[in-house]
Amino acid sequence: MSTDTLLSAQNLSVRFGGVLAVNQVSFDVKQGEVFTLIGPNGAGKTTVFNLISRIYTPTTGNITYQGPQGMLELTAQAPQEVASLGIARTFQNIELFEHASVLHNLLIGRHTHRKTSLWQDLFFTPAVREAEIKAREKAEEVIEFLDLQHYRDSLVAGLPYGVRKVVEMARALCTEPKLLLLDEPSSGLNVEETDDMAFWIQDIKNELGITVLMVEHDMSLVSKVSDRVLAMNQGEVLAMGSPREVQADPAVVEAYLGSIDDVSSLRRQPAREAA
Repeated sequence: MSTDTLLSAQNLSVRFGGVLAVNQVSFDVKQGEVFTLIGPNGAGKTTVFNLISRIYTPTTGNITYQGPQGMLELTAQAPQEVASLGIARTFQNIELFEHASVLHNLLIGRHTHRKTSLWQDLFFTPAVREAEIKAREKAEEVIEFLDLQHYRDSLVAGLPYGVRKVVEMARALCTEPKLLLLDEPSSGLNVEETDDMAFWIQDIKNELGITVLMVEHDMSLVSKVSDRVLAMNQGEVLAMGSPREVQADPAVVEAYLGSIDDVSSLRRQPAREAA
């Protein structure tokens, strides 16, 4: 394992009854890169995400992660401990508190940093006040970073879908993650909103120094932001490499991209070679 590896999945398999959803999947995510999982529906991409975020436990295999105290076995951690280790996640279906404001949704993302006790919270001690100030400062910093000032005090329920996608990403950033899991960030977005999402992902990597692991179907977005891509089909790895290399792989063309004409059009999109 390389010294710059942040997360390593080794021989991951998971079975649900008689269905083998993921079969012997291995990959490493390097610190400071955007690593993307692609594949058709049912390929096992979101299942891999659920294994990393500890919603599922692998039937075989393991996941190691460079946590605050060094490399650890992620599969041995409880689901509620994942965020405190520096891993944050968004979901394919937006998971926000719709009847709360954007600011309050972001403040919820700060809960992993609260160290005060119940009695301190009840009496609103100086330590609690200091924690509240720090939480507000971080939330405001993320609001400014993602240009959400206009929506700061708006209820999430009244926001356009594309804005809610950005708010969910903002809440994840409020946890100050080392690794950000983005599950289909462009799903439901129009072309302009998808271009904006590409801009945010690049800034999250380049300006905040956060490693991104992404599941995505939009190959234009994949080509614009990804350093490396892993293609899956029916729970197995088909190919791994730069966006251009994976798009040109015959197995990927057959299983996912559809035709050589599709690949030719994708090659005209700007692609970033592997670091």
